[in-house]
Amino acid sequence: QVQLVESGGGLMQAGGSLRLSCAASGLTFSRYAMIWFRQAPGKERELVAGISWSGGSTRYGDSVKGRFTSSRDNVKNTVYLQMNSLGSEDTAVYYCALKYTRLSAVDTAPDRMDYWGQGTQVTVSS
Repeated sequence: QVQLVESGGGLMQAGGSLRLSCAASGLTFSRYAMIWFRQAPGKERELVAGISWSGGSTRYGDSVKGRFTSSRDNVKNTVYLQMNSLGSEDTAVYYCALKYTRLSAVDTAPDRMDYWGQGTQVTVSS
């Protein structure tokens, strides 16, 4: 049974940093690209970051470029999202998702993800 468990969310003041983690089990982690999405109340789901199976390719949403960094540890079956310079606009539920692929390009279309985590809330106070 595949499980994705996000952690690291919480309440942070504007300008601060958080690191989210997404731990996967029940699959061969290194065969999957990992993507972070987020959804704020009343807004559509938004791409945050994606990282290829090897970690060699990444993609970022325009709103987080230069502030967020995605990385992965294929030994620990975990992907990370380092979030710096947080602002109130970053308040959302953050989800990790997996896409089976050995391609270096990162497919970030939500309807093509194979598995989703349950989400973790990030709240940034101004």
